[in-house]
Amino acid sequence: MKKHILVLTICTLALLPAVAQETDKDAKKNAVKSYLLQHFKPYGFIRNYFTYDSRESFSGTGDLYNYQPKDVSLNAYGDDLNAQSTFRFLSMTTRIGLDIKNYQWRGTQFGGKIEADFYAGLSTKGTGTHQLSGVAQFRLRHAYMTLAWDSLSMGKTFARIDLLLGQTWHPMAADLCDVIALNSGAPFGPFNRSPQVRMDARLGKYVTLTAAGLWQMQYLSIGPDGQSADYIAYSKTPEAYLGLSVHNQGFIMRAGADLLSICPRHIGSVEDKQYGTVQVKVNDRITTVSPFLYLQYKQGEFSIKAKTIFAEAGEHMNMNGGYGVKAVNKDGSWEYTPTRTSSSWISIVYGGRVGEQEDKHPQKLQGILFGGYVHSLGTKDPLVTNVDGTLYGFWYPRAKNMNRMWRLSPTLLYTVGKFQVGCEYEITSVQYSDGKLTPDGLSQYGLHWVTNHRVQLMTKYNF
Repeated sequence: MKKHILVLTICTLALLPAVAQETDKDAKKNAVKSYLLQHFKPYGFIRNYFTYDSRESFSGTGDLYNYQPKDVSLNAYGDDLNAQSTFRFLSMTTRIGLDIKNYQWRGTQFGGKIEADFYAGLSTKGTGTHQLSGVAQFRLRHAYMTLAWDSLSMGKTFARIDLLLGQTWHPMAADLCDVIALNSGAPFGPFNRSPQVRMDARLGKYVTLTAAGLWQMQYLSIGPDGQSADYIAYSKTPEAYLGLSVHNQGFIMRAGADLLSICPRHIGSVEDKQYGTVQVKVNDRITTVSPFLYLQYKQGEFSIKAKTIFAEAGEHMNMNGGYGVKAVNKDGSWEYTPTRTSSSWISIVYGGRVGEQEDKHPQKLQGILFGGYVHSLGTKDPLVTNVDGTLYGFWYPRAKNMNRMWRLSPTLLYTVGKFQVGCEYEITSVQYSDGKLTPDGLSQYGLHWVTNHRVQLMTKYNF
């Protein structure tokens, strides 16, 4: 008996280091898991769109990003060549991202985000209207770091400062409407993600002041060489934004203005009696200011949002706008004047839980209604015209002969846990002219309406 006890004791003592080692491994494994959960949060979704259009339209991203229907294009027999319906279904806007959070050094909090999705605008073939090769590119959407300082003394109250460095939503585009369409209400509202340095200063409980300096990357200004990053590069001047937000419970009011100064040309030409046409250095510049106002109210299952923008140019934010030449100088330089456009939208959401509720699979049915309106107000100053009455220089991202435009879009969105299915009907109508523009860039002759009906089904699985 004593022998057995002795052998059991020896075996137990021999196994203790192994057991301790396993316990230590488990502890380290749990510590690593806890660290990752505390500081890193991966997320994303798999999304599919099934889309029907009754008419040819200006669009991008595999025709999923819809701007507006194209004008009438008549052949010799009087047939409208743009009165063609199309259908497609794609899943290339599937997305993945990573939030980085909960790092702190003394009084400074650190965080960040990296987000990317699939995009089809970079690889095309063929010469048709819908130039899509089927090869989706992986593109960067967000990549930024944040620094924050909380509980800063400001008299009797406290302030918080957030500093963001990297690429994310333009401050004028951050408040998006509630639609399932990929365009998120554009071109009725700004749509732009840009590299930026942004500061949000929360002053007390209800007021936040925002200031930002931005650069252009994917969303570019237009000009003599099409849409290009050269115009802001040669200007050597970042885009600037200043805004003020007032927020209290379910109410938000945000107002601000965007200032952009670019150089459309850095080389011009002059006529010399001795040398003929000579290229010269010029420092052409156009500066635009675009103010906006945003309102939001949420209460229970109801929410309403509205935004209005008075845009000078604005094409770098995916809006309808551009600019033209108002003077040609003897030194080879040009002077410019921007278009002015009034753009507004409103979106209303109502809906909550339905049917039997389970903790893991909550159900929700929402009704959404979006309305948008755009009106071209012409250029700020008269444009230079040629002898035949055409404009000397006028750059616009899509149809120059648009007078006004509206969109109405009702949507039903059903959510079961992490799965969503939505159906959206989008009617977009544009008033075009016969192509002749006034000296201030307005379309006022031969006005007629063109309408596109889009029916879109979306499925989405969030993770």
